[in-house]
Amino acid sequence: MPRLKKGTVVFETFSSRLLKNNPLKDPAERLTPVYLPPGYGAEPQRRYPALYLLSGFTGSGPMLLNRQAWEETLPEKLDRLIGAGKAAEMIVVMPDCFTRYGGSKYVNSSATGRYEDYVVREIVPWADRLWRTIPKAEARAVMGKSSGGYGAFRLGVRHPDVFGHLACHSGDMYFEYCYKTDFPKYCADIARFGGGANFLKAFGKMTPNERKKNFPAVNILAMAACYSPNTRSPMGFDLPFDERTGLLKPGVWKRWEANDPVFMARALARNLKRLKSIYLDCGTRDEFHLQFGARILSASLRRLGVAHVHEEFDDGHMSIAYRYDRSLAFLSKKLST
Repeated sequence: MPRLKKGTVVFETFSSRLLKNNPLKDPAERLTPVYLPPGYGAEPQRRYPALYLLSGFTGSGPMLLNRQAWEETLPEKLDRLIGAGKAAEMIVVMPDCFTRYGGSKYVNSSATGRYEDYVVREIVPWADRLWRTIPKAEARAVMGKSSGGYGAFRLGVRHPDVFGHLACHSGDMYFEYCYKTDFPKYCADIARFGGGANFLKAFGKMTPNERKKNFPAVNILAMAACYSPNTRSPMGFDLPFDERTGLLKPGVWKRWEANDPVFMARALARNLKRLKSIYLDCGTRDEFHLQFGARILSASLRRLGVAHVHEEFDDGHMSIAYRYDRSLAFLSKKLST
């Protein structure tokens, strides 16, 4: 049996001008892993399509390489798929967009920093300069799972001149279902701290375990920091509900909806039609009800006449990296070489 050729993972530290002096004082220097396919070193004149793989909430670029029990690492998966001819050789860039609150949602926010611009205006041109990419939208894809899937859809639909293809695995969408049900839970949990502002003050002193125990509160605060920033607010952002009563604030909720892929698709239909390919999937037992958002989005795309692939599978939200076999094979057929 022939020996499987392996790609190489290199780690580069990228110093961002756009993240310098960000509101949360998160580091502007980010360790950024890059997967170079097996043939990269042997064919010095060859150029490759590039995939930008985005991590989920609380994740980062380097964390995408972690080994899980009974699972392949990402490089092992890429090597296997390329070796079997199921995926094309490609360069895979893994940006680090982690924030103190757990994630950036890949948006520009006055409460967290300019992470959308960081990926689109800094990381992509940097990768094109440093590696032998094909520097065209039709040869670039953006992909992710969960918050990374949300980011992939967001960046793809907002920047079809940069990314020609997107793959969204179990991405946050239809916020009515995936976030709203947690609002009363947040109100009950945050009361122990006397409100969100006090919680954020205590958050910096918590142990990692304490932060994990307070994840529902952290999650809602992080989403608000990304979707409804407000420099005049004591926390730097607005919550879409009253902390004590839980009463919804329609004006702020509208700002959240403007960031919801279901609503973004309607507003940015022309951009969607410029994309070369779109892949969506979600498990039918997703714990955050994201399968319904994916169905709503797919139906909306059909009405808009936007070609796409929408798949479902019998599983939940966690440990579904095996679905990358599907998206990588799909993207490989679409990416220009």
